[in-house]
Amino acid sequence: MSGIETVPDRDVWRADFEARVLAGYRAAGCSEPLARALLERAVRGIEDWTVATDGTGWIAVELAGGSGDGGGTGAAVGRIHDLTAAQGRPWAERWCAERGAERVEVRLTGGPGAFADYPLRGRNMMRAAAERPELPAGLTVRPLTEEEYPGWLAGEQAAYVADIVRSGALTPQQAKAKSDEDFARYLPQGYRTPDQAFYAMEAEGQVIGTGWVNHGFLPGVTFGFSLEVYEEHRGRGYGRAAMAVGEWATRQGGDEAMMLNVFGGNEVAMRLYDSAGFTVLEEFRSIDL
Repeated sequence: MSGIETVPDRDVWRADFEARVLAGYRAAGCSEPLARALLERAVRGIEDWTVATDGTGWIAVELAGGSGDGGGTGAAVGRIHDLTAAQGRPWAERWCAERGAERVEVRLTGGPGAFADYPLRGRNMMRAAAERPELPAGLTVRPLTEEEYPGWLAGEQAAYVADIVRSGALTPQQAKAKSDEDFARYLPQGYRTPDQAFYAMEAEGQVIGTGWVNHGFLPGVTFGFSLEVYEEHRGRGYGRAAMAVGEWATRQGGDEAMMLNVFGGNEVAMRLYDSAGFTVLEEFRSIDL
């Protein structure tokens, strides 16, 4: 551990780091514009990272507030952005703890690697949409009405908080704070926020679920924030039908691929997305200190 030292000149490390991150996104099937857009997100705030080396590899760490992709919760959080040094993980965790971090987070491409024992908190997954997706027989889709929006929003917010807590990533209070921040960020104009589309899925004369997608979230990508089948209608194949709705909505918005997030602890959804051919772009893992 005494052989690990911080690096004042980080140009060599940064070039190597960015090349490895890009390679991971390309291996996951991303187009070049998408891979570079994801890289831009991955290196956000890189000037504030601390970089160290033991002579065999690199360590990049940061002390921040919040959780995951930009959401703040007020608690001190340590993030390990890069780790190729053979004995770097204990040093990185100690670096975070000494600066008051209550939790350590990692964003991973290409599998968990040295962090397989960190609990899985979530995954970003992606799949190319069929060129001419068709809605399943017996299922219709219509826009959610503005009158339906307040009730839908309240349900989505409650479900989001519950998903975060179930994943083990945050406490209920922290999850509520993250939910408030994220919904304010992605829906600043509510129902009329540009590039957001809200749907109601109907079968047998009743609404069986809803969808919320963001067109142009990244180059050529629609993000499926929510493709929800109501609990009383689950177990009838509607989950896979909702995936078809997501593909249909992706093409409606002029995009070629659909991306979504699934929280840790939601094994049913993970199996569904795996069987539907989604590729894991990123994993988010964390431990409490």
